[in-house]
Amino acid sequence: MSTLKSRPTAEDPCVFIELVKNEQRRRDAETLLTMFTNVTVRQPVMWGESIIGFGEYRYTNTRGTYSWMMTGFSPQKQNLTLYIMQGYDNLQHELEKHGQFRTAKSSLYINNLSKIDLKALELLLVKAVAEMESKYPCT
Repeated sequence: MSTLKSRPTAEDPCVFIELVKNEQRRRDAETLLTMFTNVTVRQPVMWGESIIGFGEYRYTNTRGTYSWMMTGFSPQKQNLTLYIMQGYDNLQHELEKHGQFRTAKSSLYINNLSKIDLKALELLLVKAVAEMESKYPCT
């Protein structure tokens, strides 16, 4: 089986968040940590040096079979990055309610949570997790 660069580590996600230098980004990460933990009903795990992941699933593509986090986020220097692994095709209705953000293939970039509708974000996460669990055996 092939392996990916970012793998689960034994590092503590709470310690990682405490070390985030930007105070607003740190508070936002604490909010997301609580939200993701409540919605996924899974414990946070550091994936690599900067991603906090929740759950795990296996998928296969032309290059191999991989294990990856079901969902997660990273408080990066430029923004908060939320990882919705299946992408946003089935989540357009939920995205309309958020506020200021941008997306890429499986990433949702948010500059500041105060400009986002947190209830809408939580509903998007609930739907994303349910969709992942319906498509893959998630642990």
